[in-house]
Amino acid sequence: MPARTGGLVVSGALPPELQREAEDFIRFLLEKRAKKTGKRLRQDWAGALKDFREQYTSLELQKKALEWRGD
Repeated sequence: MPARTGGLVVSGALPPELQREAEDFIRFLLEKRAKKTGKRLRQDWAGALKDFREQYTSLELQKKALEWRGD
């Protein structure tokens, strides 16, 4: 009998151990996808360096930001 995984049917053409492996992989992919959808990009840094606009070019500011972050 074909195994069902979240609406997908794992074919009976696969041996039982490969069916279980395929089911596990499908579950992994579904969980991985579900985790990504809830995560939003943080943008609380926006405008944080505007005080340095007159002192540095954009390239210098980028290098300074990396230096300040420790990268």
